Amino acid sequence: MKKLTIALGLAAVLTTGQGAWAEDDLNIKVYKSPTCGCCGDWVDHLEENGFEVDVTDTNNMNQVKMDAGLTPQLASCHTAFIDDYVIEGHVPAADIRRLVEDKPMAHGLSVPGMPAGSPGMEMGDRKDNYQVLLFNKAGQTRVFADYH
Repeated sequence: MKKLTIALGLAAVLTTGQGAWAEDDLNIKVYKSPTCGCCGDWVDHLEENGFEVDVTDTNNMNQVKMDAGLTPQLASCHTAFIDDYVIEGHVPAADIRRLVEDKPMAHGLSVPGMPAGSPGMEMGDRKDNYQVLLFNKAGQTRVFADYH
């Protein structure tokens, strides 16, 4: 019976792109400005991809970023927290899923700035090249994902 359960679970992963862990582990806390439209669009992107999102609007995003240990080079408009990770900016839901599933030794992911075409920053056909950066507490980075 275990083999059947595993096979059905694998079929769910292959057909939905979500593992069995997704339902319980995709709770994310988002801090954003109450007037930022692209932040709301990014929250919609997360919800459309199976995340349960708890949003806090704040006019003090600089303090949230400082408390999260973000450097100015990593900064974007909104900051989120999932498990023990910081998510900064317009990081695609698939990359957050991969981070949570793989659990690398890191402080979080960032998409610095606000590149057109990233989730929440859709601007018609315009799509800037951008990278999702994995970073540690010292602010050192490496490329986690490349989008062209």
